[in-house]
Amino acid sequence: MTGIDALRADLEGIKIEDNEKIVQQKSRDFYWYSPVLKERLDHVTGDLIVSPKSEDELIRVLKACYKHDVPVTPRGTGTGNYGQAMPLSGGVVLSLADMNEIKKIAPGRAVVGPGVICSDLDKAAREQSGQEMRMHPSTTHTATVAGFVAGGSGGVGSTRWGGLRDFGNVIRLRIVTMEEEPRILELTGADLHKVTHAYGTNGIITEVEIPLTAAYDWVDVIVTFDDFVEAARYANALGRQDGILLKLNTVVSAPAPFDYFKRHQKFLKEGDNAVICMVAPQSLDAFLAYTAREGGNVAFNSAVLSAEALRGLPPAFELAWNHTTLRGLRMDPAITYLQVLYPFPNQIALIEKLHGMFKGEIIDHLEFVRFDGDITCFGLPMVRYTTEARLDEIIETFNREGAPIFNPHRFTLEEGGMKQTDEIQLAFKREADPDGLLNPGKMIAWEHPEFDYAAEKTYLFPGLQKAE
Repeated sequence: MTGIDALRADLEGIKIEDNEKIVQQKSRDFYWYSPVLKERLDHVTGDLIVSPKSEDELIRVLKACYKHDVPVTPRGTGTGNYGQAMPLSGGVVLSLADMNEIKKIAPGRAVVGPGVICSDLDKAAREQSGQEMRMHPSTTHTATVAGFVAGGSGGVGSTRWGGLRDFGNVIRLRIVTMEEEPRILELTGADLHKVTHAYGTNGIITEVEIPLTAAYDWVDVIVTFDDFVEAARYANALGRQDGILLKLNTVVSAPAPFDYFKRHQKFLKEGDNAVICMVAPQSLDAFLAYTAREGGNVAFNSAVLSAEALRGLPPAFELAWNHTTLRGLRMDPAITYLQVLYPFPNQIALIEKLHGMFKGEIIDHLEFVRFDGDITCFGLPMVRYTTEARLDEIIETFNREGAPIFNPHRFTLEEGGMKQTDEIQLAFKREADPDGLLNPGKMIAWEHPEFDYAAEKTYLFPGLQKAE
């Protein structure tokens, strides 16, 4: 009897899927955003999809997997872009989608199961209390709350609230460890950093307590400029207007707005550089007055359009964050992207310099956010992909110019981050996952402690060969 067969016998009564095609489908996320990851991870698949409906069932699964030495890769709905939900060593893909109870909505907070869809939480919070999540991914209609916490870094709302790992943007996490006798731990405060954005490598989230804020009927506005740098300066200054409440402040350079935003195309013209905003209704007059003063052209304003005119249009946030790249990919499959930090206070000078270096090769995309208390921006530029070598050259140029790349063409935590070990997360993995069975291959420091980040070599997880 194989380990998987023995495991199956121990999981009687728990939902299991072993259909080969479905298992392969549920073993994937949006890794295909990257042609590099698509080539390296296309063959990856688990052996079983296991879907517990409760914490008790989850503990049974983890205990059995530990007993039979079967790797476990947690998954929400697979909307991540970096292969973080893909089982590099096969084994069990642990779907948390059925643990989707909204347990409590209270002033300033909500308590939910890991599989709750972000937009479902927003809907319930609006109906019950006039509140909403502080931030959500552009995939809010499909992404889970725990998936966002474990795999995301920020999103729609970060222009006001910063990033997910900033103190206060997650209140509490309940997790289960991967041991012979799994433990239930409650993490708050600084301890949250042990598992936020850790890809489920050192504990399985079973409950999230997350802050809420006042909900508004956000007004979608697109402001256009003939010049991209002028649009960036406007968005940067707009983000510093403390009296104007924004949920989204995005800049996309020509030709993308006209070429890729097909349903909004009738509001745009060729050559438009677009600033895409979500504005609180009470701030709209001030926003429009400020925009007029700064010379922006209001091309689209959802507040003045009829229901008929708005029918079929995606919300503004589905033109932003990772959805911008998705819309590019639909029009041009050769499109890929990068993730850039333009550090404060030199962000505009950096943007201008780098914008001029890759004409015809990069389409710029900026997300203005709060970062360490200041307004700056992340870049998610779309790149016309030719070769991995050329992509690496572009990355090196950005890094050399002082705009660090968080590489979305790597599946490990460290290579997608700052090329250094997160000692806090590593130490917690030693405690919570002593046999290294949780999401193998995603934490270099566990698999290969001597790996030299300075050598500029790509880490290749040996387990990938086993998954072929």
